[in-house]
Amino acid sequence: MNHLRRQFAVWGTIVDVDCFSQSVGGAQLDRAMESVIEFCENVDRDFSTYKDDSWVTRLRRGAVAIEDCPDDVRAVWDLCAAAKDLSDGAFDPWAVEGGFDPSGLVKGWAADKCADLLVAAGVAHVQVNAAGDLALRGGWFDAAADVVKPWSIGVVNPDNRAEIVKVYEITDGAIATSGTYERGAHIHDPLNGLIAIGAKSATVVGAEGWLCDAMATAVMVGGQDSAKWFGQPKLQGYQVFAVNRHEQSAWSI
Repeated sequence: MNHLRRQFAVWGTIVDVDCFSQSVGGAQLDRAMESVIEFCENVDRDFSTYKDDSWVTRLRRGAVAIEDCPDDVRAVWDLCAAAKDLSDGAFDPWAVEGGFDPSGLVKGWAADKCADLLVAAGVAHVQVNAAGDLALRGGWFDAAADVVKPWSIGVVNPDNRAEIVKVYEITDGAIATSGTYERGAHIHDPLNGLIAIGAKSATVVGAEGWLCDAMATAVMVGGQDSAKWFGQPKLQGYQVFAVNRHEQSAWSI
């Protein structure tokens, strides 16, 4: 079993990629990882709100229309619209200062794309961790036991980062957590522009990374009222774990 793990800086954070393969050799694994890093750098080039020449920055200042943008940018725009609809507007990338900002969805989307690039290269067991947005494929290989197990992903207590308050076992899928862990209170309620007070942290687990990422952001806004969104057909099978902001309590689906 060949194993490769790489951590690299992009999007203002660290992306951690861990993968195992029985069929892909070391040199091939290295090339596959380089393709992932190149993809992530291209995502930063296209979607950054800090780069003056990114497509998203040009959209925000009205220099281009969405119809002028590359396929990936138009696809993310459409996914943002879908997430806005599913969350009754609690996730709204158009209701932010400066205009369209897909940052609350694009990391989960990109993590899935990275994992799929590795799987397409023949890598069977993949974990991509983009600062709390994870894409998981094929479980992980436990060399000591010579067996494949689900990836074990812990959710950290937002008040005590040394404490794991929930663990998910995931073979294939995605998990995203929003909260104050890295950037402080940075999520705003699009309905009033104020800091979101629905939850202290929110984790969503499901099949698609973009949807987990966006809905975790939305749950930060909606709090316990957001439970009703997960009865929609598109969110069938998605799981939620949210820590309440003003009480020492949590709720889950």
